[in-house]
Amino acid sequence: QVQPVESGGGSAEAGGSLTLSCVFSGGTKNKYCMGWFRQAPGREREGVASIDSEGRTSYEEFVKGRFTISRGNAEDTMYLKMDNLKPEDTAMYYCAAGGHYGGSCFRFPATDNFSFWGRGTQVTVSG
Repeated sequence: QVQPVESGGGSAEAGGSLTLSCVFSGGTKNKYCMGWFRQAPGREREGVASIDSEGRTSYEEFVKGRFTISRGNAEDTMYLKMDNLKPEDTAMYYCAAGGHYGGSCFRFPATDNFSFWGRGTQVTVSG
């Protein structure tokens, strides 16, 4: 059983940076699609970025040019580097992984491919 665990959330001022980390206990061995999602109070969960088993990335328009998703050297880690943060980036951020379509993320930001979800880490941007 794969269990993602997020860390790195916190508070930042507008224009600042934060880096989120996700460790997948149970092992993914780089065979899954991995992604970051977020949910703000009163809003539905939305996709942020994904990375497939080949390292190809995709970003939702509202974070393009500001956020960077990557896999760590350790095969079961993933990061989300967030630069030029905006107050509207305030949300609970979740990492997820799934292998319904092999390692492909072609269905992102749809969530049907993601079987394993973390509990989230809060990001709050002021200013």
